[in-house]
Formats: sequence, C-alpha cells, structure tokens
Amino acid sequence: MSENNTEGYDSTKKNVEDAAENLGNEANKAANDFKEGWNDVTHSQENKKMMAGILGILIGSLGIHKFVLGYTQEGIIQIVITVVTCGIGGIIGLIEGIIYLTKTDEEFYQTYQVGKKGWF
Repeated sequence: MSENNTEGYDSTKKNVEDAAENLGNEANKAANDFKEGWNDVTHSQENKKMMAGILGILIGSLGIHKFVLGYTQEGIIQIVITVVTCGIGGIIGLIEGIIYLTKTDEEFYQTYQVGKKGWF
C-alpha cells in the first residue's frame, strides 16, 4: 500500500515540475516579446522626437509639429494663434521645438506620448 502512495506522489511531483518548466518558458517568451515591443516603440518615438523638434523650430508657427505628435486640436489652435497675432505667436513653436530636442528620449516619450501633454 505504501508503494501506491509513493507512485502517486512521484507522478504529482513530475506534473508540478513540468508545469513549472512550462511557466518558466512562457515567462521567458513574454519577456522577449516585451523587450522587442519596447525597442520598436522607443526607436519610433526617437524619430518622432527629432522630426517634431526640427519642424517646431523651422515652421512651428504652422503647428505641424503638433500634428506629427497626434495633437490635432493643439495644431489648429497653434495656426489660429499665429494668424491672430500676425505671426508673433509662432515663437511658441520655436520654444516647443527646442524643448523637444533637449529632452531625453525617455522623458519625451513619457511626457508627450504617454502623458499626452499638449503644450510645452
């Protein structure tokens, strides 16, 4: 009778070990998928940062840098400000372009992509 108990224990132990190994493999796969996704996101945001910064400095009065970041409403407001102030409001785009380029990639991503901060 003690042999039956040992056999049941051994098979349960093997099942638990197999389940733990499968869980470990799944965790490694998920970690690798996350790493690949993170690399894709950070590299594409770096390009947006550079593009938005340069556009903000060169033609910031038109609000193009806002549209690049996905801020349609803020882009339209930037155009209206520039028209109403006869171009003087374009200094906002210049300032924002400089701010974009001086932030680190992580700060830019957290502030303007995750946090959706529309102005400055």
